[in-house]
Amino acid sequence: MSLRFLALLLAAAFFLNTAPCLSAQEKIRPPLHTSGHQILDAAGRPVRLASVNWYGFDQKEFVPGGLDHASLEEIIRQIKAIGANSVRLPWANETLERNPVVPDYAVKANPEFRRKHALAIMDAVIAALARARILIILDNHMSNADWCCIETDGNGIWYNAEYPEEKWLADWRGMVRRYKRQPWVIGADLRNELRSGATWGGSDPRLDWHAAAERGGNAVLAENPNLLVIVEGPQYSTDFTAVAQLPVALKIPNRLVYSPHAYAPRGHAFQSYDELRQLYDARAGYLLHVEPAVPLWVGEFGACQTLDCGDNSQWLRWFVQYLRENDLSWCYWPLNGTQSSGRSRTYDAVETYGLLSTDYRHIAAPKIVELFRAITTPQ
Repeated sequence: MSLRFLALLLAAAFFLNTAPCLSAQEKIRPPLHTSGHQILDAAGRPVRLASVNWYGFDQKEFVPGGLDHASLEEIIRQIKAIGANSVRLPWANETLERNPVVPDYAVKANPEFRRKHALAIMDAVIAALARARILIILDNHMSNADWCCIETDGNGIWYNAEYPEEKWLADWRGMVRRYKRQPWVIGADLRNELRSGATWGGSDPRLDWHAAAERGGNAVLAENPNLLVIVEGPQYSTDFTAVAQLPVALKIPNRLVYSPHAYAPRGHAFQSYDELRQLYDARAGYLLHVEPAVPLWVGEFGACQTLDCGDNSQWLRWFVQYLRENDLSWCYWPLNGTQSSGRSRTYDAVETYGLLSTDYRHIAAPKIVELFRAITTPQ
């Protein structure tokens, strides 16, 4: 036996539990909890979250994309056809606090939602996902509803002048209470892509996301101790280098999940899979080797839906290989086939990273969906 082959065997033994993860089509029993680097269901069986991001409650229409083109039931059928067992559902503090009436044009394929407020539609969307046995992760994506993300959008940390930390905490408590009796709501992604000077620790409490994540996580668990608390990192959730020395400590154990994000780096093309692996190991993957052991869920990654975008396409193929080798849970960005209104966006334009077609009735990215199957197929 070669030393290289022995090293591969040892790596596999480290990352893979002898009990296979439940696939997207197998029955998962919520609520979920963690044990070491794994996420487990209520029966103690390992679960790999195979998720899609369905944005819109965080956008200027205040409703998920596609309800203007297809029925809610049809969109959920497409989610299941993709093979996802979970949905990350972004929302904005503005959506919760204003709870506006959604414009009719944004729900024209679902006339039962006409003249409905955003939260009433959120209730219906979550109930429909739950009926389909699809897990839901609530994601506080923005303070002000709009397209994310740049350094200067006023949403780079967990609060701003209009939505201070007290409102952020109160809004999370309200969201958790609203869905406490819905067991298929299994996670709270505390804040999307910290940036604009956010730090992990440090001397400035106004920017210390680590401390704020502990406050937010404990506020969530005080309302529902069964939820997973999902914590992103600074630098658009790409930098977890300080986490091993300063881990998040919550009052209830076995609830914490770290969530790095990953996209092809601008201006740099990886020359090999090993180069990519070393970079992502250094940024976050190293956490799979340290204590306290916490699961990782890659909350966003994506590329052009046709996989004809040069270096970006190769990056995605290699990153999927990284997910598979490390037995990681994942969430693709996005499900949406069309754009919402917002900064740098055009309502109803093609969402070029989207998994679904512009009519939301077909898969527009079959090559990417096939890559997903490569992650979940036993080796």
